[in-house]
Amino acid sequence: MKFAIVESGGKQYRAVEGVTIDVDRLAHNVGDSFDFERVLLVADGDAVSVGAPTVNGFIVSATVVDHVKGPKALSFKYRPKKRIRVRGGNRAHYTRLMINFIGAPTDKK
Repeated sequence: MKFAIVESGGKQYRAVEGVTIDVDRLAHNVGDSFDFERVLLVADGDAVSVGAPTVNGFIVSATVVDHVKGPKALSFKYRPKKRIRVRGGNRAHYTRLMINFIGAPTDKK
């Protein structure tokens, strides 16, 4: 199984060919294809290439499938005997990506 570790938005994600991943919101439109700039690790079976800090000669190609919102994260602040009750929440915005290709540019489909 071929996979890669890529960096997007300061976070690292495990990318597998043919699988979707959710990353922090990107400024790409639905249907756009792009290559990740920072590939940190590429593994194909027993062959593992680790970058210092990035792996040269490998690309990870992805297509934007959708822009989605994550689950709601609730926060509740309570101060007893003072009638202070604050309930807040946040839903993070994500971009769902389909990983199309992992490998050298000469092997690209």
